[in-house]
Amino acid sequence: MTQVHDHGGGVRSVEVPIPDNPLGHTLVHVVDTDRGPVLIDTGWDDPASWDTLAEGLAACGTAPGEIHGVVITHHHPDHHGLSGRVREASGAWVAMHAADTAIVRRTRGTRTERWFSYMADKLTAAGAPEEHVAPLRTALPPRALPGFSPALPDREIVPGELLGLPGRRLRAIWTPGHTPGHVCLHLEEEHPARLPGNGRLFSGDHLLPEISPHIGLYEDPDDATVTDPLGDYLDSLERVGRLAPAEVLPAHQHAFTDAAIRVRELLTHHEERLTGLLTLLAEPLTPWQLAERMEWNRPWDQIPYVSRNIAVSEAEAHLRRLVKLGRAEAVTGGEPVRYVAV
Repeated sequence: MTQVHDHGGGVRSVEVPIPDNPLGHTLVHVVDTDRGPVLIDTGWDDPASWDTLAEGLAACGTAPGEIHGVVITHHHPDHHGLSGRVREASGAWVAMHAADTAIVRRTRGTRTERWFSYMADKLTAAGAPEEHVAPLRTALPPRALPGFSPALPDREIVPGELLGLPGRRLRAIWTPGHTPGHVCLHLEEEHPARLPGNGRLFSGDHLLPEISPHIGLYEDPDDATVTDPLGDYLDSLERVGRLAPAEVLPAHQHAFTDAAIRVRELLTHHEERLTGLLTLLAEPLTPWQLAERMEWNRPWDQIPYVSRNIAVSEAEAHLRRLVKLGRAEAVTGGEPVRYVAV
């Protein structure tokens, strides 16, 4: 059965499944407004996911055709995937931060072969073995790549400003790290159960109750800028912690109330991970070698192919942070590049 949760005060959530993913589902939040319901995220673009969303909306007393608008926390396909179908059904506007809209535009306009070539080059530079890189050298047909034709948003989420939700006060907070344009959304209204704190926060993937969200690289085949996603994430976490919401409504798992405690846990987790990586970097390592030695939720030889790519990206994000802090440096000469603790 479709799972629907009533959070009170005209806010509900629908569990929309993510196919073949251990996360299980995306929590699509349904916010009542004076002009009709607005969705925060939409779920994965899959027929079963669409059916579940429609059933969930029916349980909320509405339907896809009655949606007034869609607010996307970030561009990943388990959040933005069904936005196009919702817009087709209802004429709803779709809003996203400009940095993630740029990624959507780039994804739609770049041939899939270009992405595979770019990823192959990146993994080779990170020290991945040829047997891992080889499958990327033959691009799959576009229909096999969910998220490569996402809906192009038609409204921009401006950090610090209220969104145009008639009868509600929903303010955008820019929280880069998981993606460059990730936003949290602060509902500046008293909690319906009068819990102490500052309203409610729709946190997307930025702040989850039991998971540390993936912090990888901001990928752009045409931009060689060296970004610091982990630094962005840690700064964003502290900003959200200072907000002190009464309740957090994330996009995965479940709602929770101890935002400040969870922020401290995540800050401590990343500081401990950075310190642990310095121990591993007592000897020069490539990003791939570092990822092989890092602690994950399962042994390296049990991590699936795509997840290894994600792990290497996260290892590189942590390396960039260590280099920026002056705690590690690249070893000059030779390819692939190796890094060592300072």
